Amino acid sequence: MIATLPDPAFVAGLLRQAASGCVMPYYSETRSSRKADGSIVTQADLHCQSFLQQALFQAYPDIPLLGEEMEPDEQAELLEKSRTMPIWVLDPVDGTSNFAASLPIFGISLALLQAGEAHMGWVYDPVRDEMFFAERGRGAWLNDERMEGRAAVPMKRAVGVIDLKRLPLAMRQRLVSEMPFHSQRSFGSAVIEWCWLAAGRYHFYLHGGQKLWDIAAGNLILAEAGGVMQALDGNPLRLDALRSQSVLACLDTALLAEWRDWLAPG
Repeated sequence: MIATLPDPAFVAGLLRQAASGCVMPYYSETRSSRKADGSIVTQADLHCQSFLQQALFQAYPDIPLLGEEMEPDEQAELLEKSRTMPIWVLDPVDGTSNFAASLPIFGISLALLQAGEAHMGWVYDPVRDEMFFAERGRGAWLNDERMEGRAAVPMKRAVGVIDLKRLPLAMRQRLVSEMPFHSQRSFGSAVIEWCWLAAGRYHFYLHGGQKLWDIAAGNLILAEAGGVMQALDGNPLRLDALRSQSVLACLDTALLAEWRDWLAPG
């Protein structure tokens, strides 16, 4: 357990500053480029990560930061350090494709991680001015309102978010042909999708591949709001690895059990 946790309000204030000073000035005017893995990066990503790395170091010099825009070798070194000390895990702009296309669904995600567990997590949506926050064992909040469990619904009545392009082909085909749920959406920002599920805005979430910075804050926020999650193969999600992971997340255990039955081999 981390001896002294950071001040949640102070850290939330830094995320708001990063959004207003480093992210939103580029919105609707941004130019993007491609990273080696084919994903998009903008000046907002780089500016936001640089600002938060410096600001967090000034406030908490003993906690290093692992950011999405770092080189993989540096990320791996920092994650190794998290076995024995806390680190920050930052996604400076998640939903960069949305951001670059002026679609107003993107967010900044920050988690405090140690030994494969997230202890605190923040996700800030600057367009709607929504700050999601959770602390392990103490609950989750949207701005100043506590988020708690929602009424369960069966799969046939459930609305969900499904990122079809990252799911296995056979699963995509089966989802489209069988449609075991009521309806589906996809918003293009993993960290926002985690939080909107935690807020009860839909019932389940399917995604074929997320990285540590996509998962770290959002899965804690959902868990503290009463949600449940796992990889599509039934294994727990891991916060001690940089590899891509699939996600099945639901608002309640009954719906998760229905999905497990549906996903099970015939």
